[in-house]
Amino acid sequence: MNEFVERKIELQWHEPKRSYDVVIVGGGGHGLATAYYLATRHGITNVAVLERKYIGSGNSGRNTTIIRSNYGIPEAVRFYQRSVELYQNFESETDRWVMHKRKGLLWVAHTEAGVRAERARAEVNTAFGARTEFVTPQQIKEICPQIDLTGGGVWPVLGASYHLDGASARHDRVVWALAEGAMRRGVHVHQRTAVTGLLKDGDRVVGVETERGPIAASLVVSAVGGHVTALAAMAGVRLPIRTHPLQAFVTNHYALAFDQMVASSSLLFYASQTARGEMLIGAEIDRQPSYSYQSGHHFLQSCGFRAMTLLPFLRDLRILRQWTGVCDMSPDYSPIMGESGAPGFYLTTGWGTWGFKAIPAGGEQMAELIATGKTPALIAPFSLNRFAQDRTMADRGSAGTH
Repeated sequence: MNEFVERKIELQWHEPKRSYDVVIVGGGGHGLATAYYLATRHGITNVAVLERKYIGSGNSGRNTTIIRSNYGIPEAVRFYQRSVELYQNFESETDRWVMHKRKGLLWVAHTEAGVRAERARAEVNTAFGARTEFVTPQQIKEICPQIDLTGGGVWPVLGASYHLDGASARHDRVVWALAEGAMRRGVHVHQRTAVTGLLKDGDRVVGVETERGPIAASLVVSAVGGHVTALAAMAGVRLPIRTHPLQAFVTNHYALAFDQMVASSSLLFYASQTARGEMLIGAEIDRQPSYSYQSGHHFLQSCGFRAMTLLPFLRDLRILRQWTGVCDMSPDYSPIMGESGAPGFYLTTGWGTWGFKAIPAGGEQMAELIATGKTPALIAPFSLNRFAQDRTMADRGSAGTH
């Protein structure tokens, strides 16, 4: 036992009932957050969250824990800024330590075009509520002394946008806190309960079929990460989603002196330091769509080389472990939230490489939709019908999507 082991958490388990007001498929961050906010904000507690493995076993436990709102379009900035703010108050609200820490995020530019893009990012962010400023190479060196401004003589650092409220939190603790908060108020969370089909009355979804039997529901919410297209197809909904693996790794311990997070869209990597002192590094999605969770040496070689170009101290460290998650990517790289077009079936999907940072806001907004029947303004731009209406929200505001 050490300080990283949660001692206070109390999870309450129940046998499944035959019916609920709301059934949420997917026991990761988004599913649990939706249940949590249904219970805490709206008093709706006759809710079941169904997870085919254990809570947080999917992408919620396989991400790189970065929290930010420095996106490239106003709608995304507003949405993710709400999530940043909810994360800032998360520990006090849940009375659980999730190791939230504000660090600041440097998004580095290596070309004149990159400088223009980061200046534009800072302006858009500032206009819509996210604290971001453009900084010069000299300021970058003051903020993060470990950066090699010459970029190994190949990728010189010409400037960066500096997102002051960029932060991180421990992913499993976020999941536990949401699960506990929902359970305390009467929500049922069922692990090892795979959904094998949807119950329908005509076109309307009226429940789910599971390995443990049928469960009726007034409303079913898909909060699945990976295989979401298969679940939606059961409701008669065709989703514009492709799933790609996303790999990451951590090194052995480095002196606790890397205080910021650093990203580069040109070098396609991002790095931060964990509370244990490990350097956590990720890169872009694998090009080939797949549901595979396998990781490989080619990724380590390619990503490690690019990271060392900007952060040469990494050459003295060793890779400790690596892992893979899967990313559900929409055509415009923005999430899909809200009604699916099939009565009784709602969606929160398309989270790509930015799902963890969106957990509180995604859960809060989906809960409001479920409770009121009205789509909140914050997520209205991200509805599924935007593709049919040619109102896409194109934003490749992530090093993982390039």
